[in-house]
Amino acid sequence: ELADHDRPLAPRGRKAAKRIGLWVSENGVRPELVLCSSALRARATLDLLSADLGAPEARIEAGLYHASAADLLERLRAIPPDVLDVLVIGHNPALYELTCVLAPPGPEAYPTGALAELRLAIESWHDVRPGCAELVELVVPRTLPR
Repeated sequence: ELADHDRPLAPRGRKAAKRIGLWVSENGVRPELVLCSSALRARATLDLLSADLGAPEARIEAGLYHASAADLLERLRAIPPDVLDVLVIGHNPALYELTCVLAPPGPEAYPTGALAELRLAIESWHDVRPGCAELVELVVPRTLPR
C-alpha cells in the first residue's frame, strides 16, 4: 500500500544493482556526478553502487522521479561544463526514450536495472541535443555473471 515513490528496491533489483556494481568496478566507470531520482528504489540503487563508482558527488533530485525524456535532456543541459562524466539513476520509460533520442535508434529494449553507456559528441553539456551520442554499450544485469 506504499506510494510508488516510496516503494523499496525489490530483491531482484538489489541483485541487479550488485551485478551492475561489479561490472562498473571492473570496467572503470567513474562518473564525476550522479543524478539520482528521489524515489526510494533509485536511492537504494545509488547506495548499492556508490562504492563501485568511486563515491562520486551525488545529487538526489525530486524532479527526476516523474521526468520525461525531454525533462532529462534539459537537466543534462544544466550540468556545469567542468563535469565530464555523469550517471543518471532514474526510471523507465524516460531513460529508454532519452537513450533513443540521444543515440538513435537506441537499443531495442531497456530492461529494468540496465546501464546504457553513451559517448556524446559535445563541447559542453549545454550542447546536448537529439542525435549527439553513440550508444557504446547496454549492460543488462541478467546477462552478467552471478
